[in-house]
Amino acid sequence: MSRRERPRGATVTLAQGAGGRAMRALIEEVFLKGALPSARPHGAFSECVGLEAQDDGAALRLGDRWLVMTTDSHVVLPIFFPGGDIGRLAVAGTVNDLAAMGATDGAVLSFGVVVEEGFAREDLERVQASVREACRESGATIVTGDTKVMPRGELSGLVLHTTGLAFADRVVRDAGLRPGDRILVSGTLGDHGFAILAARGRIELDADLRSDVAPVNGLVRAALAAGGPGVVALKDPTRGGLASALHEMAAKSGVGVLLDEAALPLRPAVQAASELLGIDPLHVANEGKIVLGVAPEKAAAVLAALRAHPLGRDAAVVGTCVAEHAGRVLLDTGFGRRIVTEPEGDLVPRIC
Repeated sequence: MSRRERPRGATVTLAQGAGGRAMRALIEEVFLKGALPSARPHGAFSECVGLEAQDDGAALRLGDRWLVMTTDSHVVLPIFFPGGDIGRLAVAGTVNDLAAMGATDGAVLSFGVVVEEGFAREDLERVQASVREACRESGATIVTGDTKVMPRGELSGLVLHTTGLAFADRVVRDAGLRPGDRILVSGTLGDHGFAILAARGRIELDADLRSDVAPVNGLVRAALAAGGPGVVALKDPTRGGLASALHEMAAKSGVGVLLDEAALPLRPAVQAASELLGIDPLHVANEGKIVLGVAPEKAAAVLAALRAHPLGRDAAVVGTCVAEHAGRVLLDTGFGRRIVTEPEGDLVPRIC
């Protein structure tokens, strides 16, 4: 059968890398076969949160602590964008995935670099300087790595691949929501995705659209200290934005989520870009934010801790978990309720 004659679904599409339902289906249908089972003894590990959990990372119990591990590849275009670059993104993205499992300190990273022949050495050194600064901010250490150079035309500039390890005293899953729990976000939404669009020349606005890319492990550490076991769920809302993150959390937890539209923190520039392009900011990626599920009696303390941190000044309580509508996300507009859908396609490809 020729490539043109392949039936629908026989090839991989951009939508299957966008972080929503299509990507989860691809993982389940192709990559989960032979995965290490979750929460079962395996060799030296007495308990494991593995690939089938589809969380922000894996967690392996070692004695009375958990070793958390995550891995990621970074293919952002353009490589340099307002507020950051691919180097800062690679470190922050890895550290943030670890933090979203409860591992906020002492991250060690492996760092793989694949460079296209002809890539400017000055730009490579600029990326490396950004990597060093992001490591300094987060307290992460690069302990090993690899470098490859590909022939011109066989790669689009630069690809970075990272793996991170860190210990946690308690693993915080994305599946721990319960009816009555509050949904908090640590700041304004959609900043990264719209900044990438602006950098590609897709938006002509006078407004300042800048990525939020930053390591949030210190912010999560403060939230966990304030909320303790009352912080019941964490999620890094990258590809697919807040909508995708909440759909995944709600489905795994067996609850519905009711969002308050008036409480959602959005920068005026993002609101303007959203209206201009017709793109829901809830579908757009963030790279320096965290979503938290918090017990109602701890919500005020966690919110105060987030707002006391420089990266959490715009934190807000944006919703409540409900027993009805399990696996669904609803938005209260003040005039009624509407369903918040998951993004089906790749609204902004190559953002991370």
